[in-house]
Parts: sequence; C-alpha cells; structure tokens
Amino acid sequence: MRNALVLALIFAAACFAQKPAGTKNPFAGDEKAVAEGRELYNHTCTDCHGYDGTPGEMAPGLGASGRRFLRTTDQEIFDAIRNGIPGTAMPRTGLDETSAWKVAAYIRSLRGTAIDAPAPGNPAHGEQIFWGKGQCGQCHMIRGQGGLIGPDLTNVAGRRKLYSIRDALTRPEHTVTTDGGSHEIHLTPLGTYRAVHVVTRDGKTIAGVLLNEDNFSVQMLGTDNRLHLFSRAELRQVNYDAHSLMPTDYDKRLTPEEFQDLMAFLTRLGTHE
Repeated sequence: MRNALVLALIFAAACFAQKPAGTKNPFAGDEKAVAEGRELYNHTCTDCHGYDGTPGEMAPGLGASGRRFLRTTDQEIFDAIRNGIPGTAMPRTGLDETSAWKVAAYIRSLRGTAIDAPAPGNPAHGEQIFWGKGQCGQCHMIRGQGGLIGPDLTNVAGRRKLYSIRDALTRPEHTVTTDGGSHEIHLTPLGTYRAVHVVTRDGKTIAGVLLNEDNFSVQMLGTDNRLHLFSRAELRQVNYDAHSLMPTDYDKRLTPEEFQDLMAFLTRLGTHE
C-alpha cells in the first residue's frame, strides 16, 4: 500500500511538471512581426527591463545568454505580458492581444538563433544567389564547398541570431546584445579574421587575412584562397586594415527579393544546438 502511494505521488508530480505548451504564437517565424514586437517592447517594457532585451534597473534581461527562464513556452510568455506575474513587480502591460503576441515573438527571438525563426523567402533561390551573384562562396565555405578566407557558414543559423546575420550583410558597424550589453566581438571575430595587405619588395600587393606573424615572418591567407608565407625581408610594407574584407552593402548589391531569398537560405543553415 505504501509503495502504491509513493508511485501515485511520483506520477502526480510528473504530470504537474509536464505543463501543456498551450497556444502556439501566431507570429512565430514572422520577421516583420518580430521587428514590430521589438518596437513595442522598447516602447512599453523598458521602464523596467533593458533596451533590446538587456538587463534594466528594475528587471532582468529577457534575452540573457546562459540564463534559465521560468517561462519558456509561447503561452507562458504571452500570459506574463498580458496579465503580469502575480506576487512580483511584473505588471499587466495593457497591450492588446495581437501586440502581446508580437512582443512574445520578439522575446523568443532574443533567446533563440536564426534556425529557430528563419527568414521568409525562397531558400533555393537564395542558394543560387550565394554561389552566384552574391559571390559569397568565394570567401565562405558550406559543407566543405567554397572559399577559406571567411568563416565557415555551415552552422551560421545555429549560432547567430537572425538580425545579426542581416546586420553582417548590411551594416559596417554592428553588435550583438548579450548579458552585459552590446559587444561587437560576439559577431565579428576580428582577431581571427584580421584584414591585411602586404607589398613585396618587387611592388606586388597581396590582400587577405592574417594567420600568424612574428619578428621575422608573416603568414596570411590571400583573397585568392592561397596560403602566402613571407619573411620580413621580402616585404616593403605590411598594412593592417581597419575594416573587414566582408562587404556590408548586400541590400544595395541585390534586389529586395534577392536579398530576402539570400536571408532565407542563410537562416536555414545549421542545426538546433
């Protein structure tokens, strides 16, 4: 009898712990709705929470990496926004149902990567743009195919947020929001892909990224995807470029449809980690 009671209590606890997911967010994966949710969030919620999901003076960051969240499902986040959280300082926001769902979609986007909410568009056409007109494959590799001078993008959507991928394609200066605020290093590992160009004694110029150097030699990967090894005596100049070799005007190089399809392709590259 005692064993039966213990088993019943364990079963009841398990059932209580497995809360139903509730209603799925109608705006899940909708990039436009997420952008609208960000505007609503920054207008409505930043009296307590920080701007763009960072910690605020009175409330925690809602997109903090490494933090364990008590409310993780679409329904739980929506309920907290609409109804507040009893017994805490979290009040009702007063947002209508549609706006609350958009804010919930934005909060989910802060916690996930692009693979969780990929951009709309035609990914098959976007792949053609990647290897063709966009010339992305000249520098970047996907699943063993492509160039070596830029980061491997095989799992870019599993590691980067949607807006960080878009910003890398369109903004010379871009940052990613993390626990402590906005940090460029989380998006552009300049120490790893430092742009450099050298001029040899015979006047030849070679551009690329620096791999290694010391007092006697320079090793670099050129834009021709070839490894170049020089002794300092062979070089007239070594110039460290302030900006990345990565172009940041793809929204102008491509038509709006082409850019959207490229985003659709890139934001589906990877796995859920």
